[in-house]
Amino acid sequence: MRAKIHLEEALKKVLESFGWEWPEKTVIEPPKDKKFGDMSANVAMMLAKQAKKAPRAIAEDIQGAFDNDSLIEKVEIAGPGFLNFTFAPTFWQETVSVVTEAGAAYGTSTMGNGTRIQVEYVSANPTGPLHIGHGRGAALGDSLTRILEKAGYDVEAEYYINDAGRQMLILGGSILYRARKLAGHDVPEPTDFYKGDYIIDIARDVMAKHSDLLEMDEAEATEICKVYGKDVILEGIKQDLAAFGVRHDVWFSEKSLVTDGKVDETFADMTASGMGYEADGAFWFKSTELGDDKDRVLRKSNGDTTYFASDIAYHDNKFKRGFDTVVDIWGADHHGYIPRMMAACEALGKKGGLHVILVNLVNLLRDGQPIAMSTRAGQFETLKDVVDEVGSDAARFMFLSRKSDSKLDFDLELVKQKTMDNPVYYVQYAHARICSLNKKAADAGIASASLSSESLALLNTKYDMEILQHLDLYPDAVEAAARTQSPNVIATYLQELASKLHRYYTNCHVLSAEADVAGARLMILNCVAMVVKNGLGLLGVNAPESM
Repeated sequence: MRAKIHLEEALKKVLESFGWEWPEKTVIEPPKDKKFGDMSANVAMMLAKQAKKAPRAIAEDIQGAFDNDSLIEKVEIAGPGFLNFTFAPTFWQETVSVVTEAGAAYGTSTMGNGTRIQVEYVSANPTGPLHIGHGRGAALGDSLTRILEKAGYDVEAEYYINDAGRQMLILGGSILYRARKLAGHDVPEPTDFYKGDYIIDIARDVMAKHSDLLEMDEAEATEICKVYGKDVILEGIKQDLAAFGVRHDVWFSEKSLVTDGKVDETFADMTASGMGYEADGAFWFKSTELGDDKDRVLRKSNGDTTYFASDIAYHDNKFKRGFDTVVDIWGADHHGYIPRMMAACEALGKKGGLHVILVNLVNLLRDGQPIAMSTRAGQFETLKDVVDEVGSDAARFMFLSRKSDSKLDFDLELVKQKTMDNPVYYVQYAHARICSLNKKAADAGIASASLSSESLALLNTKYDMEILQHLDLYPDAVEAAARTQSPNVIATYLQELASKLHRYYTNCHVLSAEADVAGARLMILNCVAMVVKNGLGLLGVNAPESM
């Protein structure tokens, strides 16, 4: 924020004039209570040892040095030596110029300095349509990608296709079973299979393409069903994610790790580093060296590799592609897997390179009543069904309105309500309200003021200051969301900005004000509209001009 940057620079000049060095533990932040001003600093207390003076005496020296700073209206000392600063209205009014000139680029940061980050998310088994839980992870991953890019990181979004292993065999067997039932064969129901109607549709299609399917041997028929089913389901997943506004730059096949020799390559690297070894005909990861209770088998004595082996090879491949950091977005039920995967990355020489974000459960409700979901049993609300019913904007905003590791109640009926109690409606309406006001102003011959000190000076009410100070916080919100990998920071910021906008609209008349005041107020409101649009864009949510 400009206020923090200006104050830090000013304080450093003051300290330099006294011959004091800048204390590393200095904290500059907005006070919790606005009665203490706009910004507070503990610098005087951090200087006590260096200056060999009491903190309050140091604070008095610093206070006096700000007498000639026209942008600082007041400096007060509190307690043992806290310094509280109140900025002049002219400082906050300049925020309009900053936002207006930056436009869509407002909030852009160089914090990431081009650091390469890969964000891998959704990565659902291609065994059925995406459900609402996948939707929360999709919204989180896509929004995080947008935020990191805004903050100056070089980001690549990836989907890991789980196209190998037991679940794919179950998919193939499920489709073959349904094909036989469709053909009138009397076959026993498998103990473990996917039961959704989509399996029946796929079975019907695969039979049409392979008329001799039921005459093939079991293994061949299952393989055909598996591959065909995977391709159909994966294409559906891609379509659903596209409709949800979600981007993936890379679709990475788990199967390719084996066919391209990546697993063997990783095993060789682990052996060379002393973190892998052969014993009893199997290949082991020496995970006890990194705090595990036992070493983990990666390739069994029968030659089969474990899921853990594929995961290690996959992350090895990620780092070898040149990423400085990889971010995995997992379901909360994978919590116990994190230490093991962290240890594997450390064994690969990438300690600290893996960040895992957990996504907690979504309780899907309708009028307060829970809706049961189970992919295997075929009882679930697909992401497509939810988006078709409530819209992508509402779904994404609700998914991103809370921290991802907290449980979320998602009531389909509540989300559709067009009231101020609906968070996404509340924020979008702020943008639409300003657009509507601009149209009415144009009809009345009232135009937004041009940037000038005279126009800015008319933004002098407490409601103007409240809006301007919050607009100044937006770049900080973007950096905080990127640093903590928490898109909900943006959602919270936007709700607070919308609240201030609606309060401003109630207390500061625009069209009925004098012409110069009306123009100035349109100017500040257009800044609000720009920041709301920018912030919603980071969440993958539209900013409508009418509602």
